[in-house]
Amino acid sequence: MNNPQGTVTQNARFAVWMVAPAAIFLFGVVVFPFGYNLVISLSNMGMTTVNSWKIIGFGQYGKVFSDPNFYHFLWRTIVWTVSNVTVHVFVGVCLAMLLNRPLWGKGIIRVLLVLPWAVPSYITALTWRGMFNTDSGAINLILRNLFGMQPIPWLTDATNAFLATIITNIWLGIPFMMVIALGGLQAIPKELYEAAEIDGASGWEQFKKITLPLLKPVMLPAITLGIVWTFNNINVVWLVSNGGQPGDQTHILVSFVYRAAFNLYRYGYAAAFSFVIFLMLAAFSIKFMKRGGATGSAY
Repeated sequence: MNNPQGTVTQNARFAVWMVAPAAIFLFGVVVFPFGYNLVISLSNMGMTTVNSWKIIGFGQYGKVFSDPNFYHFLWRTIVWTVSNVTVHVFVGVCLAMLLNRPLWGKGIIRVLLVLPWAVPSYITALTWRGMFNTDSGAINLILRNLFGMQPIPWLTDATNAFLATIITNIWLGIPFMMVIALGGLQAIPKELYEAAEIDGASGWEQFKKITLPLLKPVMLPAITLGIVWTFNNINVVWLVSNGGQPGDQTHILVSFVYRAAFNLYRYGYAAAFSFVIFLMLAAFSIKFMKRGGATGSAY
């Protein structure tokens, strides 16, 4: 006679054994580092106390919020994130709409447009840094030969250096938004546009009434990811500006955290700083997704 209860128990054990490796891996690479970072953020760990650190409570968090650099870098990070993501989304959607139409050589164009995303970001950042070189960079050579302009000190002037990092990251981020938007556009039934044309709707009305509402559930998670990735993108800022130069005036929050930890050896302070960044991004992402209705259905 079959024993249903025994079968259920065996299935449960089998499921546990199947999940266990993934659970152990996640604990090792996510849960434990997160918990350890939280503990360090409550300590006085630094270069001189790395072997004798102790828990001091929320003192490091107090230092973060009382540091004028925090608010300065926060504002710069907001400018960095908003400017990048805005251009990523606008240009990405425009390119996706172009590629969604009958176009000669569409396959080759897609490959060329996705190429910046396929190349490792550190290679792209170093390449752009060379292009921004004042004396021999390609950008100044083009500006001088085509427009007769004087060389622009891209990497030695704080404003220009920050603009250079934004230009580089815009180049890197557009393909991702384009691919996501193109997938969303191709999922929209063509019958909706045909019916709208029969009803006499203009191209703008079709875009406003059909394309945007049906693209929204696809783009909101992508925009959220784009904001988080851009907010935390240390590679471009660090490599293009050579570690926040000139004079630490191109740092964003994450690059300053890196400097605090690995250049200044303020481990407890850097851990608290990074946890503050995590809380800000988590709160923003949850509110942004709920407010945008990203979890709802488009149809």
